[in-house]
Amino acid sequence: MKILCISDETEPLIYSKHSREHFRECTFVISAGDLPLSYYDYIMTIQSKVLYYVYGNHNLEQFDVDMGRLSDSNGTRFNSDGILTMSHFGGDLIDGRCCIDRSSGLIIVGLGGSMLYNGGKSQYTEAQMRWRIMKLVPRLLYNRIRYGRYLDILVTHAAPYGIGDGPDPCHRGFECFLSFMERFRPKYLLHGHIHLYDENSNRITDYKGTKVINIYKSFVLEVAEPKGKNNG
Repeated sequence: MKILCISDETEPLIYSKHSREHFRECTFVISAGDLPLSYYDYIMTIQSKVLYYVYGNHNLEQFDVDMGRLSDSNGTRFNSDGILTMSHFGGDLIDGRCCIDRSSGLIIVGLGGSMLYNGGKSQYTEAQMRWRIMKLVPRLLYNRIRYGRYLDILVTHAAPYGIGDGPDPCHRGFECFLSFMERFRPKYLLHGHIHLYDENSNRITDYKGTKVINIYKSFVLEVAEPKGKNNG
């Protein structure tokens, strides 16, 4: 099974007339953020596929992302953390959530945002991101009992600390992503945020059994369908 993964910059091939055929075998789409929501809408229309996404740390000007407000003029709603919980776009926001893709049975968890660097929205300290993970633990434990595994794919915007991240505060990765992988053992951690301008740059790093993949611009991920995929 194939998954179309996107992040940070639009992919010219997706806009081409061959887009539908080129990505025909992809079951659904995952975005690690920093892309216009109109791009997601276009992909879902052309590809006729479900799209799951998290927020990055840019493109938030499309909404009135104010931590003190519950909704904007378009009816977009935010929880107490300022995370979008409902959109007029058809994409499925999984930031701070766990979901199961019905077509494949894959368990997907999203943790968007970057390291706090200038006080902007969708930025977190290490402690804040760790707290976001803690709030997911009850659902992860339920998954382990119900499906025999905590999750299959963790989607983040930022990279894990020391694995393809950057030296500056904005691009430094989260240490808690390392402990997340050690504890809950996702098969994949998909992230963006770090731009790969060299097409031959290495995208994939193995960390204690989890494949950490930078999905900058676009990446087609091949995965095995989980056993008992229709149990969700």
